[in-house]
Amino acid sequence: MKIIQLAPGISFGDAVGNDMLAMKHILDEMGIENEIYADFIDERLPVGTAKSAEQLPNLSKEDAVIYHMASGSRLNFIFGNLKCKRVMVYHNITPPAFFEHYDEYAYEQCCKGYEELQWLADKTDYCLAVSEYNKQDLIRMGFTCPIDVLPIVIPFEDYDKEPAENILTEYRDGYTNILFVGRVVPNKKHEDIIRAFACYREYYNPKSRLILIGASRKGNKYKNRLIRYIQQAEIKNVVFPGHISFKEILAFYKVADVFLCESEHEGFCVPLVEAMYLGTPIIAYDAAAVASTLHGAGILMDTKDPMITAGMIDKLVRDEELKQTVLDNQKERLADFTYEKIAAQFKELLREHVL
Repeated sequence: MKIIQLAPGISFGDAVGNDMLAMKHILDEMGIENEIYADFIDERLPVGTAKSAEQLPNLSKEDAVIYHMASGSRLNFIFGNLKCKRVMVYHNITPPAFFEHYDEYAYEQCCKGYEELQWLADKTDYCLAVSEYNKQDLIRMGFTCPIDVLPIVIPFEDYDKEPAENILTEYRDGYTNILFVGRVVPNKKHEDIIRAFACYREYYNPKSRLILIGASRKGNKYKNRLIRYIQQAEIKNVVFPGHISFKEILAFYKVADVFLCESEHEGFCVPLVEAMYLGTPIIAYDAAAVASTLHGAGILMDTKDPMITAGMIDKLVRDEELKQTVLDNQKERLADFTYEKIAAQFKELLREHVL
């Protein structure tokens, strides 16, 4: 048999793309013939990483397609009509309401995604959800096939590279650095991070800085609104580094005193695991998959009150004992995301449900 991985797109450095590449590596280890196909293939990826979905080969009943579902796509219908084994990896779809006033295209794609996901409910043989939250989402959508939870496979060896020295030098300047990493999109709720930082800076520590790392499309209405808010409220020391290298991202994690997440929709949230691995203590709002990804690690908040969050930032920064306890708990949770552990789970689930 052969196993095909299929997705609307495979991008350099994003969670879905990394998951596909890690799964390919595991399938190679198992000696299974396999390929990746996608409509969009990031040109930054090595030549030969994936093939165009237009070239999808004929598949027999013994073959399997692992489809990575995260949005509306013509491939949802192709996957649903295949005659081979149909396996879905569900990365979740952002609720369209987040984009309604900011991005018409994203809004439409998310609407289509939910409609097409429901259409696939009785056409999928087996599902892997990257979090318990995602599993419950599938059940709500009417999926009755077997569903297992398998976290995203994260290639930690990539994070052992030397961080950018220029960032370490520039940002280790005595300022307290608050960090968030994630696309500049409405569901990430950057405005709530900014509000909490503004309170922290005004009432606790004027010598502090907020660093917001994340991709942003040209003409991003949401980011433009954030910048206007920062300017009108005269909030100082908010930095959008923009498009930066992976070594620079590593360096920002290293100089960060706190990783602050106020996102209201995450199917998994890879940056939380990145922060665990790179030793950055986490404060995160309890929404969507955040609690299941942390699973007792970090500091989980049940409020978005900016003054309460600012107070927690101050306590975490000043209280060395608390900080060490948080880091110890994060290190313990990190053990659940090792390549060896996730790869072993993936192999076992494949043997049970697919091979």
